[in-house]
Amino acid sequence: MLSLLALGVNGIVGVGIFFTPNKIAALAPGWSSVAVIGVTGIALLPVALAVSTIGSRFREDGGPVLYARAAFGELAGFVVGWLAYVAALFSMGSVMTGFMSAVLPFGELGAHVSAVVLLTILSLVAATGIHVSAAVWNTLTVLKLLPLAALAIAASFVHSKTSSPVTTDWHAVHWGRAALTAVFVFQGFEIVPVLAGQARDTARTIPIAVVGSLALSTVLYLFLQRGAVTGIADLAGSPAPLVAMGDAFGGKGFGRLVSIGTSVSAMGICFGMVATTPRFLSALVPKTRFGVANARGVPLAALGATWLLVAILISLGSLGQLLALSSLSVVMQYLLVALALVKFALKRERDLRPIDAWSAFPTIAVALVLVSGAERGEWSVAAGSIALSCVIYFAIRKRIA
Repeated sequence: MLSLLALGVNGIVGVGIFFTPNKIAALAPGWSSVAVIGVTGIALLPVALAVSTIGSRFREDGGPVLYARAAFGELAGFVVGWLAYVAALFSMGSVMTGFMSAVLPFGELGAHVSAVVLLTILSLVAATGIHVSAAVWNTLTVLKLLPLAALAIAASFVHSKTSSPVTTDWHAVHWGRAALTAVFVFQGFEIVPVLAGQARDTARTIPIAVVGSLALSTVLYLFLQRGAVTGIADLAGSPAPLVAMGDAFGGKGFGRLVSIGTSVSAMGICFGMVATTPRFLSALVPKTRFGVANARGVPLAALGATWLLVAILISLGSLGQLLALSSLSVVMQYLLVALALVKFALKRERDLRPIDAWSAFPTIAVALVLVSGAERGEWSVAAGSIALSCVIYFAIRKRIA
């Protein structure tokens, strides 16, 4: 259970929290930015409950691929799985390239080569087995949380020398846009059920890990945003707000420690994606060699194919607009989870009753609000990917049937 909880926290607390407090503050000045964090965390609680409710009813890896297939048929499952898989591929390529660009001064070519090396190392570690992978992401999660927890505590008890009186113009708050910005910092808890096939007692562990990771991250974010508001005079104009918080509450050495935490956090996100992304592919084509896991719980063929595809994407350079697919894919997963939960509950399938589907309706509302914020170019990318997934499905359906 602790490993699943760490996986969820690792998925949520990524590199985004190191650079998002200033963006939220620009849309919601003063104490209203703290309110935005709290409201967003509470608004996502029904989503987490819906994810955990349906996720606890499946004992196989794959998450949303399994839900869509069981609720709406093979084509729906393939489309959802394809979107999740392709979005994860582009995210992996982007995060790894960006991470290596930030830590190694070798130029663009060097960043791409080192990103492929990092991908290879993490893939080899993931290939050793689910137990080793769990130990790695547990360690990285603890290491990334230590400086953040220390920063939150320092901001609560130490007076910042650079702070100034906090003024809040509640009428100037762009609530919708600020909440939309905050939502994407909270993404990540939905990856927990993707590894349900490796968990024990999913009816208990999945809900605790999903809801617990969201709750813990919300509390941490509240303390960090509060500290950013009180400790940084011009929060909206700060390019690296958490590092600036470290400087303000603990001096330059503390700021450097927080900066190191950014790198550890990026490494944790990279490894979490390497460990989970192949599970989408194995769920997509379960009756092929890509869908077979070895005795250590690793779908080696799917892991190898994922390594190859991400290595190619890294070599291509800038991923551009294709990265928009990642955010839309997550929102579409929220919507799919809610619709599948309603169908299962109304038909009393998977040991669900109609009352168990209550969390689906606020989840649908949250998903529709997020979808409304997507731009035309992002929808074009998503539509193109959906069309391609349908072509691929009909081309290979005999092999996966």
